[in-house]
Amino acid sequence: MNNEQQTTNNKLLDNWEKKSAEHQKQYKNFLQRANKNKVLKQLPALHEEAFEKIDCLKCANCCKKYSPRFKTPDIKRISKLLKMKEGDFIETYLRVDEDGDYVAKSTPCPFLGSDNFCSIYENRPSDCHRFTLMKM
Repeated sequence: MNNEQQTTNNKLLDNWEKKSAEHQKQYKNFLQRANKNKVLKQLPALHEEAFEKIDCLKCANCCKKYSPRFKTPDIKRISKLLKMKEGDFIETYLRVDEDGDYVAKSTPCPFLGSDNFCSIYENRPSDCHRFTLMKM
């Protein structure tokens, strides 16, 4: 991808983010009124359609802007991989969010490399694993 294409893509992404933020309340109201069973049935197809157009390694916005939950098995597995005590891992990388879940202390995710590859991909949190399964 050349610089002109990258600039165009960045502008499109910025524009999408602005429009999305402007419509967030409208989307939330729509989803609260929607028939959840119908919506859930449509999600896999919509997800697949979106990922036909998105190259995760070029975008990585999910890792740059959001954090998965780190559940107890995730914390055990990742801290072992990093040769850290679980308490040290939590203190170094995690915080408790408003729902009482452990999430990354910082954004982007501390395990996201500058090349948009995950440094703990084989041991990533279960939320990340489920997300990548959805797009396959």
